[in-house]
Amino acid sequence: MNAIQINDTTLRDGEQAAGIAFTLEEKVALATLLDAIGIQELEVGIPAMGGSEATAIFAIVEMGLNAQLIGWNRAVRSDINASIACGLQRVHISVPVSEIQIAAKFGGNRELIFDRLREAIFYASDRGLWISVGGEDSSRADETFLLDVALSAQEWGASRFRFCDTVGILDPVTTFEKVSQLTKWLSIPIEMHTHDDLGLATANALAGLRAGATSVNTTVNGLGERAGNAALEEIVMALKRIYGVDLGIKTERLRELSQFVVAASGCPVSPWKAIVGENAFAHESGIHAHGVLQNPATYEPFSPDEVGWKRRLVVGKHSGRHLVLTLLKEHGITLTREEAQSVIDAVRHMSVNLKRSLTVEELLDIVPKRSIANGIV
Repeated sequence: MNAIQINDTTLRDGEQAAGIAFTLEEKVALATLLDAIGIQELEVGIPAMGGSEATAIFAIVEMGLNAQLIGWNRAVRSDINASIACGLQRVHISVPVSEIQIAAKFGGNRELIFDRLREAIFYASDRGLWISVGGEDSSRADETFLLDVALSAQEWGASRFRFCDTVGILDPVTTFEKVSQLTKWLSIPIEMHTHDDLGLATANALAGLRAGATSVNTTVNGLGERAGNAALEEIVMALKRIYGVDLGIKTERLRELSQFVVAASGCPVSPWKAIVGENAFAHESGIHAHGVLQNPATYEPFSPDEVGWKRRLVVGKHSGRHLVLTLLKEHGITLTREEAQSVIDAVRHMSVNLKRSLTVEELLDIVPKRSIANGIV
């Protein structure tokens, strides 16, 4: 793969998730944290919204972060002026490119798309701005028309083109094919923007990168409109572990970053969420727990330390003798074979009744009191 850049859009597309609204302080803190872990570019919001949105963007600009900052705009002068007023030097200009989007927003007039885009690019370029152009709904666009828009944007002065799977309808194979056509003809970088409506946002983003795209939009925890976007933590770790691409990001802070966004958004992540979920490194099943106790690599793709997380051995319905005895030994308790089986049977019964795993205290309460009192420890 070529050099790849993360352009995180938690502050823009992430916040566009239904019911999400970050405060100014949360936006500034999130931008600071993203910058601190090494994210190269931040899409900081929509300047044309004005009010508190513009205030937050200006505040982030004034911080002098290492990350490059970019604002999202429609292809209209007033949006670009709003970006300039916020102090931004980089703008993303979005235009619809699918028939359904053009019909809804431009009355089906394709030529108007070119006219608006050309005027917006020239206007931004004349003011010394760096310009990215996005094809909204690229995945459903006529491929010839999409290429015409992208080539025109390049000719008029755009420095990057964003391929958007706006409603998340692609699969990785089709994504690879479509993006390959763009990279074949364009000399400017391609950026991937994928949504998770079919659960394929991360896979499609990676497919686009394999096809030659060199920038990828992400959001922390996959936060975003409808089913969300490609998750920052998934993209970063997939690149690192599958393709050997280390972006220099401090992955040991990914769990910290995830928890910050959980608190700011009020949206908890699923326990089974890849990389940062509560169960990402939790082991209950007897076979798995036994394997991990012997060698963590048996059932973990990488160390939890690598993403700021920790391994958890959980006692529950599926736990085996080895795990239960190991956990009890950590508390100075050794059981006979008969006592061990009695504890395991009690653990399974209690776990089924409670419909969850047991706490350490609950496990210790099950241990025969004679074993502890008689010093079988």
